[in-house]
This record gives sequence, structure tokens and C-alpha cells, in this order.
Amino acid sequence: MNHPKHTSLKDLAQRLGVSIPTVSRALKDSPEISRELCAKAKQLAKEMNYRPNPFAMSLRKNTPRIIGVIVPDIVTHFFSSILSGIEDMAIANGYFIIITTSHESFEHEKRNIENLVNMRVEGIIACLSQETTDYSHWASLADINMPLVFFDRVCLTERFSSVVTDGAQSAQAATQHLLDSGSKRVAFIGGANHLYIVKQRKHGYLEALRANKIPIEKELVVCRRIDYEEGMKATESLLALPNPPDAILAMNDTLAFAAMEVIKKHGLHIPQDIALIGYTDERHANYVEPKLSSVCHQSYKMGETACQLLIDQLQGNHTIRQIVIPTSLQIRGSSIKHKVTSIQDENSPATE
Repeated sequence: MNHPKHTSLKDLAQRLGVSIPTVSRALKDSPEISRELCAKAKQLAKEMNYRPNPFAMSLRKNTPRIIGVIVPDIVTHFFSSILSGIEDMAIANGYFIIITTSHESFEHEKRNIENLVNMRVEGIIACLSQETTDYSHWASLADINMPLVFFDRVCLTERFSSVVTDGAQSAQAATQHLLDSGSKRVAFIGGANHLYIVKQRKHGYLEALRANKIPIEKELVVCRRIDYEEGMKATESLLALPNPPDAILAMNDTLAFAAMEVIKKHGLHIPQDIALIGYTDERHANYVEPKLSSVCHQSYKMGETACQLLIDQLQGNHTIRQIVIPTSLQIRGSSIKHKVTSIQDENSPATE
């Protein structure tokens, strides 16, 4: 297989025609080395993309092999469950993981990549931040043969493997359930439109409306940042419409919980006045009143699968694969105006 190309001190020394200790001292501006050689060594290091290895002094034959992981946050059950799947699969194959968080920041994401590459990880598993619209920092990893697998929020799928859920199908099924159980005006609250998962779930929502010959009303679709405060603002704008919705499909549970707070604040009842469905099925979905209907992700399996794809790459299989993990609709009290029995209900076993 093609391993990541890391320029070593030996490479620099050979190009400069000096010993490895000499080039090492030159890069550190040692007074024992001429200023001319120091300048040449630094310039060559820059040209050859040399990165000092912070673990070099501690490397041993049996040192654990490391996989880097980048997630937007580690607070939600969704991401913590994915991390558990990644870690279990990694350990089972003789790897350990280093977890970094982008905090939904493009700049943090770029810094995380830089740090992981400098730490000489053997591969990276990542989920994009909400701010990321420029993918050049990801594309550059291919230039150094760094194995990379995306999950959930993905990009450059023609170049890198990924693990996603059935976003369009699940959103269409969730919207259909709302319509079948008595709702007539279903709104959609999503995140930034450039995100793949937003596009997919919004598409599924719109397809359900088309299938039921329901006119699409732009004011019922609110796509902003995936954030609790933004979810509250989106719900306020929907309730302020002259003809407000009687149901909301929120593209994740954070937005659904935000919508639930605003709906109750307005003295409205769930689901009698406004039915509600979320996404990812956070544990809190069972603790709110009414219990939140939600599209449940197999998050642990997503993590396992993403890690297996990366390990396959590390073992020489460079086939680009896009894996779709099925979801299930967990129906609880927040979505049923009229009882339906055609889709899994809250007594059905939940998927991880």
C-alpha cells in the first residue's frame, strides 16, 4: 500500500549532503552551524513539507498505532456513541484513537488536521464542521497519501470513503407519518443548506409533500445553523406566520427540543396543536413530555463501519466506498394526532 509520505531528517540530510545530526541542529539554529546552512535547511524543509515528529524520542517497536478522529463536539449522545464504535473497532485491530473537536469551527477543523498530521497518525476519521464550505484542507491529505474516511457530514465523496444514513428516505418516511397521523401543514427546520445531510433530509421532506400533492411553501422551510438558539428562532418565525404549521420535522433532536420549548411557551399543545419529530434519537427524547418521536440512527454501527473502512485502507484496500446505514422511525407521543399502526411505535426495540 502507499503509506503517508512524511519527509524525514534523513531525507533532508541526503539532499543537503550533511549528516542527520547536522541538519537537526541547523533547523534549530544551533550556533555550531553556519547561518548559510541553517537557512538552506529551513528552506528545504519548507519545500519538502518536513514536519517534526513530537513522538520521535518515544517511538519503540511496539508503540501503539494511532488513528486521528475529528468530531464537531463530544457532548451529544450521537457523537459519543459514534466515538465508542470507532474506538472499539480500532482497539480490536491493534489501534488507538486520538479524539479532537472542531467545535463547529472551520479554523479549528483545519488546525486539528494539521496537528494530527504532525503527530504522524496513520489515518483520519472525520465529520465536517457546520462552517466548512472550502474543502481544500481535506483534499490536501490525498497529496500525502493520508487515509481519510468521513461520516455523517461528508464531502469530496468521489475521492474519499464515507458512512452516512438514509437521509432522504428517512425524512420522507417521517413526513409521511406526520401526514398519515393527522397533520396537514408540515414545516421543516434544518441546518445550513451546504451540508449534505441537510440537503438529503430536506429533499426527503419535499418528496413526501410532492407524493401527497401538497403545495410546497417556502416559508415553511427554515434552514439555519444546527443550534438550540437558532432552533428557537426558527420555530418563532414559523409560529408567527399568518397560517402556521401544525407539524414540524426538525433535522436533529437539538432543533426539536428547541421547537418543543417555543411551542410550549406559546401555550400550544404537542401533538394536538403542533406535532413534532426530531432526528438522531438522543436519550433525552424519552425524558421530555410528551416523549419525542425521532428518526433513530445506528450511531455505534456508523462509528464501527467508518473505522473498518479506514483499517481496510491501512491494510491496502483503497477502493472508495460510500456506505449507507439504515435508520428507524421511533414513534412516541409527540407526533400522533390520530393513531397509526403502519410504522414502528415506541414499544419497538430502539436501534443503537
